[in-house]
Amino acid sequence: MIEATHWHPVAQVTDLRDAPLAAALLGEALVVWRDASGAVHAWRDRCPHRGARLSMGRIVPEAHAAGGARLECPYHGWRFAAGGRCERIPALPGFEPPEGHRATAFEALERCGMVWVRLAEGGRPPPAFPAEDDPRLRKVGCGPYDVDTSAPRVLENFLDLAHFGFVHEGSLGARERPEIEDYRVEDTPTGLLATGCRAFQPVSSIHATGGAVVDYTYEVNVPDSAVLTKAPSDPSAVAIEGFREAIALFVCPTSEETCRVWFRLAMTDFASSDASMRAFQDAIFAEDAPIVASQRPKRLPLDPAAELHCGADRASAAYRRFLKRARVTYGTC
Repeated sequence: MIEATHWHPVAQVTDLRDAPLAAALLGEALVVWRDASGAVHAWRDRCPHRGARLSMGRIVPEAHAAGGARLECPYHGWRFAAGGRCERIPALPGFEPPEGHRATAFEALERCGMVWVRLAEGGRPPPAFPAEDDPRLRKVGCGPYDVDTSAPRVLENFLDLAHFGFVHEGSLGARERPEIEDYRVEDTPTGLLATGCRAFQPVSSIHATGGAVVDYTYEVNVPDSAVLTKAPSDPSAVAIEGFREAIALFVCPTSEETCRVWFRLAMTDFASSDASMRAFQDAIFAEDAPIVASQRPKRLPLDPAAELHCGADRASAAYRRFLKRARVTYGTC
């Protein structure tokens, strides 16, 4: 399965505290935890001894252990060092566990406020989010949102302008002004780029005081993540040539027909609280979630004849072509 070689988001960095965290990816149950040195780890959420969930255990500080901490199984107290090897079996205090006594470890790293995991070597690096490093933009993470549909269905919805007037009537769209102007989509070596995407929005941001036609650019570089950029809502920033706010969508395919979703906002708004910015995004996605969960089939059809299409669907059609080029089959049909 080629998707196993891709990096996928499984948790926000801020979710990692003093206890192990349960997650899921491509049907695999994971435990994610941070050791005392600050390194993040993602393992199969199964103790190799009797199969208990390691996410139900605890992180035990031990200065002499790799990473300065061990992950302790909740069932028999077996303790595993940062690399996955079991280093202590409490029932046998004089026994030194052999090399083969270890948890199954996967590669993990941090980027864009998220923990990323891949289950097999190879594939592309995690997606870039250039706005993350721009000090003029404030970063806020939103989610997670669990959705009862495939990851590609959620990402395609993110690229879809034509649903604004109906799913987000009164906020991102208006039923009286549903028209979508012609826009351009081009295939890129790593995905797709859609430019000149314009739609009327009654409330384009948390501070909008009136309706406006908003210009978006969408970019997809990996199968389950995308970034939109737009002119900033802060009038003082509009005059900066080329300066744009950004919203990244990060989707974790927890199974073929379920997913977990996060958004990463990079905005000019430094006045609003994190809570109010998240509440706005929560409200928008709460309108999307039941619609995408209602779509059948849950897996995204890649056969052009499986569903009808129109000119407003250029971005989603390009996304489906990209998935075929990338040989992505997980969550598609």
